[in-house]
Amino acid sequence: MEEERTQGRGGPGQWWSQGPPPWLRRWEGREGREGGADPESRAARWPWRSTVLLTAFVLVGSNFAAHAQEGERAPLDTFARVLLVLASGLLLWRQRHPVGVVFGTASAAALYLGAGYPYGPVFLTVAVACFSAVVAGHRRAAWTALGLLWAVHLLVAHWLYRWLPPAGDDPAPFGQEIVVAGWAVAIVAIAELARIRREQWARERAERAQAARRRADEERLRIARELHDVLAHSLSVINVQSGVGLALLDSDPEQARTALTTIKSASKEALGEVRQVLDSLRAPGDAPRTPAPGLDRLPELVEQAARAGLTVDVAGRPPRLPPHTDLAAFRIVQEALTNVVRHSGSRHARVRLEQGGGTLRLRIDDDGPATGADAGGSGNGLAGMRERAAALGGTIEAGPRPDGGFRVLAVLPMRAGENR
Repeated sequence: MEEERTQGRGGPGQWWSQGPPPWLRRWEGREGREGGADPESRAARWPWRSTVLLTAFVLVGSNFAAHAQEGERAPLDTFARVLLVLASGLLLWRQRHPVGVVFGTASAAALYLGAGYPYGPVFLTVAVACFSAVVAGHRRAAWTALGLLWAVHLLVAHWLYRWLPPAGDDPAPFGQEIVVAGWAVAIVAIAELARIRREQWARERAERAQAARRRADEERLRIARELHDVLAHSLSVINVQSGVGLALLDSDPEQARTALTTIKSASKEALGEVRQVLDSLRAPGDAPRTPAPGLDRLPELVEQAARAGLTVDVAGRPPRLPPHTDLAAFRIVQEALTNVVRHSGSRHARVRLEQGGGTLRLRIDDDGPATGADAGGSGNGLAGMRERAAALGGTIEAGPRPDGGFRVLAVLPMRAGENR
């Protein structure tokens, strides 16, 4: 039976929760890192675009700041522009060497500040470097660089201004320090939020990958159980009937013909069920073409067992069950009867269905004794039955009976999710 598959189709909130938006990936230079690109091409990526745009903004913005602060601060000269290009150009390495970049930009900004050049967007380079360092996990380096830059500003603005350009400069008002401190705290806070969000995205990606692997493992196990149950039962019938046909081919051709007819019917049914399982692999989103077997097909199972020479008595009426439970109950009875055909010397089995207390009890008995014959089994029959029962919250007990023979007792919840 085709498993139910659900895929999230949420709105914008779910889209945001599944990872950084494309514009943020492009800004950070991360596009392609999580895709199918090979490691060498991912390692070769540099944030050229954002660095060039930021450098141009810093140079143009500093020119405007120089005109606005003309007469108050030292005019921009070649050394000032070198410092501006250096502070901005260092950001090209912010993803590979975030610690070195954050201290480098802070040092360039400190030199720029100490030389008395106009206040302006040069401090934006420090903000971007601190942001990248915090997001990359180097929080202490980012805070240290910001603290050192602020200490340099305090020294320059309140003590060293007497000996540094521009000449005749006055001490900065202490109210300005509050603004600078607020600016530094804002950078750290935004970077910390980005770091937390990035770690959350990484955890969510890991959880989604783990869930996908778990679903794939469960699907492989389901298909393996289905193929085992279908093929084990049908091939056991074919094995027994082919032995009958070979033994009676000369002495009783009519009985041999009946055995061959049984082989043809069993193989045709097995091919149909295998095709249904394989169709679920080719088109996992489609509904199965034929309904999955359930306890309503118990008479067919009894008839197939009779063709293999096993008489089966059924007591109790099959109840209405959820699809998964119905399929599991059918497969458990099928596997139990297959084991009787394979391994028991008895040609008679009893199937009893009881319901009560929200559970279905399946009891399959035979009178034995065990033959020790090998009918091509894989040894996974009982394990498969236990897995089916456990997946529904049920139990399986299997073992010899005190009075001889063998018993399989399955207890399954009749409502989905019960006893889980």
